[in-house]
Amino acid sequence: MEQTIQILNQVLPILFLISLGYWTRRKNFLVETTIEELRKIVVNFALPAVLFISFLNVELKSSYFVIFGFTFLLCVLLFLLGKLIRRQLDIRYSYFPYLTTGFEYGMLGISLFGAAYGIEKIGYIAVVDLGHEIFIWFVFLPLLLVKRDGGQNPKEVARSFLSAPVVIAILAGILFNLLGAQELLYQLPVTGALMAVFEFLGNLTVPLILIIVGYGIKINRAGLGDALLVAIIRLGILIPLALILNFYLIRGLLQLDKLFEAALFTLLVLPPPFIIPLYTASDLSIEEKQYINNVLTIHTIISVTIFLIYFVMNPLL
Repeated sequence: MEQTIQILNQVLPILFLISLGYWTRRKNFLVETTIEELRKIVVNFALPAVLFISFLNVELKSSYFVIFGFTFLLCVLLFLLGKLIRRQLDIRYSYFPYLTTGFEYGMLGISLFGAAYGIEKIGYIAVVDLGHEIFIWFVFLPLLLVKRDGGQNPKEVARSFLSAPVVIAILAGILFNLLGAQELLYQLPVTGALMAVFEFLGNLTVPLILIIVGYGIKINRAGLGDALLVAIIRLGILIPLALILNFYLIRGLLQLDKLFEAALFTLLVLPPPFIIPLYTASDLSIEEKQYINNVLTIHTIISVTIFLIYFVMNPLL
């Protein structure tokens, strides 16, 4: 009974915060420009703070490179599968393959995992996500830009990667971790104050992201079935795959902590990256824009539902 209450008390805040975000849009309590400004705070300050602390304190092991390679390869294969399915099923939406790969780790994965398992446990999903981040910055984003502009300078891709706050935070966290500077950063006068600031910012991440996610829930009934097909295809492949990999790879071969199983499952049930609409062609049809929005919205709702069911079954409390 006590564990049931504890699970309930960790699940309900997620639903309440998402509902609060949805309510703020329905009641015009916050305008969209305000949400965009909050998103900037999350992406540029709160999220990097969480990731820096996570990679600073996580125990780095050679076995993690197996997970790193797997997530990168999986994303590549999902994109190729999307292109094949589009050709075989004659799907008219040109962005279909881009919706079959990638995961919305930053704006959903961290908030769900952190809210359920604890923000201090973010390091587990951060490790699982690392290969995915390389795919997003060096494969996925360039592909989006090539589709939009017809070409992309490799130097621009590298510059975008190295200047992104999230990437800087990850690299800095890994560097100080390898140098064994964790205790030093917390103890020195100025760096100790900065670490306290990072922790304050990190505490904003989960509630802000969940409110932003709830605010963005908008479903257009036109083309609903087409959008649902993407979620069915992705989850029909990725849920069984996550369960198999957790049993044979995470638990069997690598013998890692059970939180890595929860982290891998969480990552693989997430919706496609929310950045897709930001990099679509300016002359893209209204129908396809609505299709992309529907896919992201519907998949998000389903992903949150599946994650909550998984958490109730695997609370690891």
